[in-house]
Amino acid sequence: MIIRIRKALVAAVGLLLVATTACTNTTVQPKSTVTGANVFNDPGAYEAFLAKLYAGLAVSGQQGPSGKPDIQGIDEGFSQYLRLYWEAEELPTDEAVIAWNDVGLPNMNTMTWGADNGFVRAMYYRIYFQVGMVNQFLRETTDDKLDARGVSASLKAQVHQYRAEARFLRALSYWHAIDLFGNVPLVTENDPLGSTPPKQSTRVDLYNYVVSELKDIEGQLPAPGPDTYGRATGPAADMLLAKLYMNAEVYTGTADYADAMNSIQQVINSGFYSLDPSFHHLFQADNNTSPEIIFSIPQDGIHTQTYGGVNFLIHAECGGSMDPSAYGIDGCWWGIRMRSQAYNHFSAGDGRASFFYTSGQTVDVADIPTFTDGIAASKFTNMTSTGQAGSNPGFVDTDFPMFRLGDAYLMYAEAVLRGGGGTRAQALQYVNALRERAFGGTSGDITDTQLTLPFILNERERELLWEAHRRTDLIRFGEFTGGSYIWEWKGGVAAGTATDAHLDLYPIPGSELIANPNLKQNPGY
Repeated sequence: MIIRIRKALVAAVGLLLVATTACTNTTVQPKSTVTGANVFNDPGAYEAFLAKLYAGLAVSGQQGPSGKPDIQGIDEGFSQYLRLYWEAEELPTDEAVIAWNDVGLPNMNTMTWGADNGFVRAMYYRIYFQVGMVNQFLRETTDDKLDARGVSASLKAQVHQYRAEARFLRALSYWHAIDLFGNVPLVTENDPLGSTPPKQSTRVDLYNYVVSELKDIEGQLPAPGPDTYGRATGPAADMLLAKLYMNAEVYTGTADYADAMNSIQQVINSGFYSLDPSFHHLFQADNNTSPEIIFSIPQDGIHTQTYGGVNFLIHAECGGSMDPSAYGIDGCWWGIRMRSQAYNHFSAGDGRASFFYTSGQTVDVADIPTFTDGIAASKFTNMTSTGQAGSNPGFVDTDFPMFRLGDAYLMYAEAVLRGGGGTRAQALQYVNALRERAFGGTSGDITDTQLTLPFILNERERELLWEAHRRTDLIRFGEFTGGSYIWEWKGGVAAGTATDAHLDLYPIPGSELIANPNLKQNPGY
């Protein structure tokens, strides 16, 4: 990460965060001798605390990949934020299956989860652990507390920016909560620890809160640049706003593609980003140098060791006759492959399919636990653009591009087609810019008549495969549940079958319903 966690402060900050329980029931407050009064005697504690907030997306606990996990009730290797989010967004869709039979994981492949699913529960708790950390940071950095500690004017100004970055990270997690779970509690720094369990908020109220937060902090965030890579910036806030607006009809019942278009144009016209000439560079071990990435979750084989995140993706997408050294790693985990529907959406000449591994692999996934059933896709790699392996074959250097310009181009085109403004001519230009990169020339260009919403849905799959967008996209297009679009193993049937609309939301974990009597389960569970 650009902001490094200072080792002398990590333990103290970790103890200060003990009170931020992953469960939203805040009736029990653990005791600690570490307080805001003493941990912040070192001015660097503010930066260390912010670093922990960013690290909450990248690592699984306070001590490397194994030891002192942030959340309980699941193997620490499975508990990392990005890994859980990726599984929630990809495994139930037409894009991916995972071979492993760990309890609860096969149900993610087949849309047969229930309220006791450990991976769903861990995602919920991971979101609220992140929210809790941000809330505690904000409680400890009010002007009153900064003044009481005698903080200098320059540090106080810096902390104000840190607060805006923290609020972005909370908004990001609340977006995930809105998208995955719907009606969940809204807990902020104004809710004291040790109070009664929080009440359940509506999806609409949560949506409005996150939008207002992002609008409020947008001008307080740092500008994009080498020193702010991997951190929240103004364009990152615009991109998150665009994501919310694009899905507003799902979240609130009222579409808002005009505001989506405005935020998308803010990103595109900011002048900070351009398409990476190499599509593959976006997913290589030196992708931190890409001009296209707007917000990433940085990974570092030395400093952010984890069995989750991109380390999970690169190891798990390797198996069969694949050579792990070709991907800069020390071994294959024999896990993730594509479903045939995703594979068949790619056409000959599309360079975005050049990393597919077909030797010894079948197109159809007849048996999910068999790695050679399904085409392997080594999209992410721990090799650099110059052909060098990353710093550590056991833990990768490849960052996860959560937001990037190519996605903004496709969002622009979709917003045009949905009546949000802009022009078809510009939408066509953006789409063909992506396809010209993919095909190495104009052979893949489409015409205006081919620019339709079904085309955009498929093009988003081709461009953004395995980047944790697919479930949200399919829901927005009305294709995730029901029977209008069937894929392998949808609904637990090899050929696929229609599923009920209640699966558009994950269940509130059963353990959380017991802990917090104010919560009501999502319909259908």
